[in-house]
Formats: sequence, C-alpha cells, structure tokens
Amino acid sequence: MLRKQFVKTTAAALPPRPPLRQVCLAWFGSCLAIMAIALLSRYSGQPWILGSFGASCVLLFGFPDAVFSQTRNLIGGHLLSSAIGLAFLKFAGPDWWAMALAVSTALAAMLLTRTVHPPAGSNPVIIFLTQPDWPFLWFPTLGGALALFALSRCYLLLTRGKR
Repeated sequence: MLRKQFVKTTAAALPPRPPLRQVCLAWFGSCLAIMAIALLSRYSGQPWILGSFGASCVLLFGFPDAVFSQTRNLIGGHLLSSAIGLAFLKFAGPDWWAMALAVSTALAAMLLTRTVHPPAGSNPVIIFLTQPDWPFLWFPTLGGALALFALSRCYLLLTRGKR
C-alpha cells in the first residue's frame, strides 16, 4: 500500500510543450545574447562572459516572466554570489570546504535579499576553479549581467512589444 501511494505522489506530468514560435524565439534570442557578449569580450579586451550566463539565458529567453528572470534577480544574484565567492576565496583560501561554504552562503544571501537567480549559484564554484582577483566582480560579473539584461529586454521589446 505504501509503495503504491509513493508511486502516485512522485509521478508528475510533463509540463506542456511551448509553441514552436516561442522555442525558436528563445533559441534565437539566447544565441544572439551569448554571441554579443562573446564578441564584446573579443573586441574590448575585457572578459564579459561567465559560464553561468548560459543558464541565465535559459531563464531570460525561455522564461522571461519568471521571478528568477527579473532584473533584481539577474544582476543582484550574480553580483552577490560572485562577491561572496571572491571573499571566501581570498579570506579562507582555495579549499574544498571554503567553496562549499561560499556556495551555501551565496544561496542564503540571495534568499535573504530576494535576489535568487539559480545560475548565479554556480558563480562561487567558477571562482574557485579559476581563482580570479577582485576585478572579476566588475568584469565579467557586473558587465556581463548588465549586457545580458539589456540584450534580453531589447529582444523582448522587439518580439513582444511593450508590456
């Protein structure tokens, strides 16, 4: 009886498939956004791109109306998580336990400040793997997040009109 009840409560229906137009727009928008910030990196000499920006594009272009896709969450979540990752790296050292504390602290901080952006949760891991210095907070974190925001909002304005 318990097994039968467990199977019933854990089986979830698949979410509805979005219309093909929406899929194509999300594909095209995310492609343009990553292409644009990659080109900004190439031609400006500044690193504008961060590994977690691919996942940010999933939210910004696939689920633009979701709470996690809003400006406050995108920019605040990335900035907060990167700042926490850098602080733990610089003050606790590049140890496995410091990385774990940085990720969990970033999560707690995003929850407390209502700036949760799930892709930003990987920023401390990226920081511990690459071991950058404090300017990482400005480029690629802030610069790239602002560029993604601007590109996604312009794209939504063009594809949806004013909302």
